[in-house]
Amino acid sequence: MDTRQADPQQLKTWLLAVGKRDAAAFRQLYDATSAKLFGFALRILHKQELAEEALQEGFVAVWNHAATYQSHLAAPLTWMATIVRNKAFDLLRRSADAVEIDAEQFDSEVMNALHDPQATPIEALQMSGDAKALAFCMAALEGLHRQVIALAYFHDLSHSEVAQQMALPVGTVKTWIRRGLERLRTCLAAREQP
Repeated sequence: MDTRQADPQQLKTWLLAVGKRDAAAFRQLYDATSAKLFGFALRILHKQELAEEALQEGFVAVWNHAATYQSHLAAPLTWMATIVRNKAFDLLRRSADAVEIDAEQFDSEVMNALHDPQATPIEALQMSGDAKALAFCMAALEGLHRQVIALAYFHDLSHSEVAQQMALPVGTVKTWIRRGLERLRTCLAAREQP
């Protein structure tokens, strides 16, 4: 069934039936809305497998919480889209955490990036210490703040590219980068204290 043709009243009827554990109504609700909700999740996550996972988790939540649906608060598709959106953002956060730089890998990559073949042994040792301090301070940042800084400075993405990749407003990305850099400065200054 084409979602654009789905009558909101019919969706409401199916959703209320799902609240009473009606599997046939759940199937009809799924058939009528899954394509649109999948497209919605895909716009947030940009990866088909993640969008499929968000859709699946969303429909599990719809099945488990349909009895709590209140038609006077939201249209059925709006209520379901909110659930799928929340699942998509949860997955986005989890996938961002999964690709976050772990301290050892980050430490190694930063030290390699700082390695200058022309450096004297003393200069190389200093750069290695700086890289370790930076890795330590990056690891102390909150996960998503660390991620936006890593994307901006180590993957050379613009603020708008970071915002697009993480499905965040550009203003949020700029704020997180500014705050993260302030925390890094404070942390690095504290590590330089004798």
